[in-house]
Amino acid sequence: MHDVCSAIHPLAAGSPFFKSLPLERFGLHWIQPEIPLAHPFDDGTAACLYRDVDFTADSLGQDKRNYCKLMKPLVRDWEKLSAEFLQPMLHLPRHPIALAKFGMRVLCPTTLLANLFFKSNPARALFAGVAAHSFLPLESPLSSAFGFVLGSAGHAVGWPIPSRGSQTISNALAAYLQELGGEIETNCKIDNLEQLAEARAVLFDTSVWNFVQIAGNQLPDPYRRRLQKFRHAPGIFKIDYALSAAIPWRSDKCRRAGTIHLGGTLEEIAAAERDIAHGKLPERPFVLVAQQSLFDQTRGPHGQHTLWAYAHVPFDCNVDVSEKIEAQIERFAPGFRDCILARHKTGTTELEKSNPNLAGGDISGGAANLWQLIARPVFSQTPYRTPLRGVYLCSSSTPPGGGVHGMCGYHAARAALRDIFAKR
Repeated sequence: MHDVCSAIHPLAAGSPFFKSLPLERFGLHWIQPEIPLAHPFDDGTAACLYRDVDFTADSLGQDKRNYCKLMKPLVRDWEKLSAEFLQPMLHLPRHPIALAKFGMRVLCPTTLLANLFFKSNPARALFAGVAAHSFLPLESPLSSAFGFVLGSAGHAVGWPIPSRGSQTISNALAAYLQELGGEIETNCKIDNLEQLAEARAVLFDTSVWNFVQIAGNQLPDPYRRRLQKFRHAPGIFKIDYALSAAIPWRSDKCRRAGTIHLGGTLEEIAAAERDIAHGKLPERPFVLVAQQSLFDQTRGPHGQHTLWAYAHVPFDCNVDVSEKIEAQIERFAPGFRDCILARHKTGTTELEKSNPNLAGGDISGGAANLWQLIARPVFSQTPYRTPLRGVYLCSSSTPPGGGVHGMCGYHAARAALRDIFAKR
């Protein structure tokens, strides 16, 4: 069994919205790997993000003090901070003191911050790998924010795996909606607004580009032009593997981790992400690996394993990068190729065919650069609201952006309740 889309869920586990729902009653159960994240190196060692922030800091040696200085305040205030950064950037903070601890550091480029605060290559690379989830060049402002958010989430709530697959998240949400009286209709493609049944409010969980196609000329020209200028993020190339055995990582720590970042040093990751931003495929792309079957026996036959992996690639890249992905895994786990029983490749074109929201392999709903986080997709305190009465956007093209957290829909629904139903 493999996850078609997302696999590891720190933001779902930390989502204020998800935590307000009785999803466990509908079959959603989280599995916490012994080590949330490992980042191996060519010498057979690995830097790790452990659940315990002090243990992680201790493992980083000379960078212990600065790691604690950066991460401990965020972990301590996680509940307050997650409510702040999982909403539009243009908002009145409910927890200004906690947010101030986040400070100006989040605006720093990852390369600058890592070199200023960390002395060792392992600490720099560990932070860079987490920050690379931004799909931004690591020299970009705000790229470090992803390192802080996902890193502190790892300590506060873990990087968990849903038992029996990520589909159980959707199943639990759907079952709860139906219990509340909601109905779900599938296999019905919507090409224009006229196809929709009359309703007081309609929420579009589509990319801005698909929304423009569906709404067509009903959108005012200035608004439509703003949406059309919204920039894509880079794409991914994904492979799902059936394996005869667990991956033979050089580092024992990697054999105990749910997620593995394959990218080498800070400098190597930064170079790869820089190439991708300029439309160039790097020789050694940044690769993310999830090995769920080590912790969830429902994922594969007894004694065998599955593996979920993807590489960052340029937007709409049509090159098969499976050799590059396997070379990166083999680099840190010699003998990996001997374990492969079968592989299923999903390139940018296949991703878009399976889900039109993933145009060009962009799984983020658009680039998460500084401007597109402030104006996502438009500059507004309520960016979910469109010029069409009762029509809202609620996809990852709206704040807080990509990731499995449900907060885009949560904020869009609250906007609709205020606007249409006069409820707060």
